Order: sequence, then structure tokens, then C-alpha cells
Amino acid sequence: MLTGRWDVDADFEVIQDALYRHLVVVIKGQKDLEPENQLALNRRFDPGATSYGHSNNSQRRQGSILSNRDGITIPSVPQVQVLGEGPLDTSARSWYKGLEGVVMRHPTHQLFHRHHLSVAELAEAKTRFYRWHIDAALYGINPPIVTTLLGISNPKGEPQTVVYDDGTGGSLGISRGATAFASGAEALRALPEDLRQIALHSSVVYAPHPYTFISDAKAHSTGLVCLSEGLEKPLEELPEWDESKLLTLPMVWTNPVTGEKSLQIHGACVWKLLVRKNDTEEPTVVDSLSEVRDLVYKLMRPGIDPPRVYAHTWEDGDLAIFYNRGVWHSVTGQDFGPRLMHQCNLASPIPIS
Repeated sequence: MLTGRWDVDADFEVIQDALYRHLVVVIKGQKDLEPENQLALNRRFDPGATSYGHSNNSQRRQGSILSNRDGITIPSVPQVQVLGEGPLDTSARSWYKGLEGVVMRHPTHQLFHRHHLSVAELAEAKTRFYRWHIDAALYGINPPIVTTLLGISNPKGEPQTVVYDDGTGGSLGISRGATAFASGAEALRALPEDLRQIALHSSVVYAPHPYTFISDAKAHSTGLVCLSEGLEKPLEELPEWDESKLLTLPMVWTNPVTGEKSLQIHGACVWKLLVRKNDTEEPTVVDSLSEVRDLVYKLMRPGIDPPRVYAHTWEDGDLAIFYNRGVWHSVTGQDFGPRLMHQCNLASPIPIS
């Protein structure tokens, strides 16, 4: 992670190079960045990209886990989403016109995890990773290359402790409302050789309309995968879908600047696996969700060991730019407010390699 005070226009090439080499770049003092200019910045990283990374429709509709949890579209700049906690002051900025009455809701683990922290644990300032993910629709369009996340106003107060609750005793001290990042390259390096070879040669098939598919499912306490309890939406109850739009992506993606390889899996949305251990082996189709999730968990869990997680402490005006094809990230914390953020990512015309 790099942090500093740069001129986004004058220093763009420096910022872009730093992004591919360090994965997360934070630029200070950007509180007044307008949505149009945030969108323009995203487009500089990927000039052919035009539309929001979740396409503003099927992945955000009612019935999806993203509905009313992961952002509210700015009407005049639909590629930019408003996130936060508490009522949105629409009188503050002209671009909020049309969002009168909106109340933002910070997603917490109680909304998604099967097992919750107790009242006593919450009182002790314990919390969880909400959901480790890559910003992507994972159906019909390619994952974004870059996400920009602008922290306009952020919660203040005592720090918290993320508890893993996975039998390892893992925990991580964080600031209130920190965003957690994990490097896919570090995750790949952390694997034992047998799992590393599987990751290097295997692919993931993501579910049709994946966020609706898992809308009733509950997550593991680490936020890495969903539990296999038979709660997924039956395929016939999903919005209309086309098999040609299903996304099959390699488990390992390559950084086009450094050549570094990263383990990049969206664990909550996996559906099937095409597993190989080398280049010559025919892939084995794994379509049992419990087996799929068990293997994905084994692949991903080393990547979030406490020493491998960077939890960004937000200051008002921080603009975090992260290489979405090289990191995973997660919301943390409880619904402390008020909070206001703008997020932008764009579905890329460039396929994964």
C-alpha cells in the first residue's frame, strides 16, 4: 500500500504504476472530488470501460444480497455508488438530486453470517469481516480492473478487533469502519505446493445471477464462503439467465505490468470448479457445492491470516484506489455512523488473463 498527496492529473502515470506494483494506493485530501471526476479517473485506468461493474440492474435488483446493502446509484452518474450509514443529506450536493429520503445502511456480519457475535462480544468491540470479495458482477461482464473508493466522512471512535471464529484464534486489531485488503499474490504464495498447483491450473464457474443465487444463504464466520445448507435459490427461480453469459474464470490471474500471479476467487459466489493439477490433466468437474466451497476455503483461508491483511484506517478525504484484479477486500465493523463514501468501478472490456 502507498499513501500520499498527489495531483491526480499531473501524477497519473506515477499513480498507475504504483497501483500495479503495490495494489492499493491512497491519495489524501480528495473530499471534494465530484462523481463525474471520480468516474473520469476510473476511465483513465481502463479507457474502454463505460458501465458500472455490477451493471446497475440484475445484480442490484431486489432479491440480491446487494440490494440496499452495497450502494445507492447516483442518478446523474450511475457508475458511481453512494455507500455509508445514516440518512443521506441530499441538500449537501447537487448530484444527490433524486435520492431524497434515502437512508444508507452499512452491511454488518449479522446480515450475512450464520453465527453472530453475542451482545457481550459486540460490547467488547469485537467484529468480523463481512464478506471477502472482488468487485464484479460475475455474470455476463468482465470484472473491473480498478475500484476507487472515496471516504468523504468516516466513523470515529475506539478501535475494534476482528475475530475469525474459525478455531484458529485469529484476530486483527482495526480502526472503526476499516476496509480490509488481502493480496492475491500473497495468498498464492502462502499455499502448500499441492494446493498451489491446483490453483494455478483450475477454474471457477460462477453461478447465474450469483448474488441472487446466494440471497438466502449464510456465510462462514470468516466471510470467505457461504455455508452449504441448501438455501441457494433454485435455478428456475432466478431471473432469466443465459448459459452463454455464465462466467468461467481461472483461479489465478496475471498482473499485466509485473507478471505477478494472484489467487483471485470470489468465494461467496462460486458454483462449480474445473480442477486440474497440471497442464496436461483433463479437468475434473466438481459440482457439489459443499465440495466446491470446502476446496475454495482451503485455497483462500491462508490469504487472510492476520499478518497478511492490510486494514485501511480512513481519514476524511481519503481516496483509495485498488487493483481489483490483484486484491480481495472486505467491509468490517458495525453500523457506526454517520458515514458517507463514493465508490466507482467499471466492467472492463479486457478479459481476465
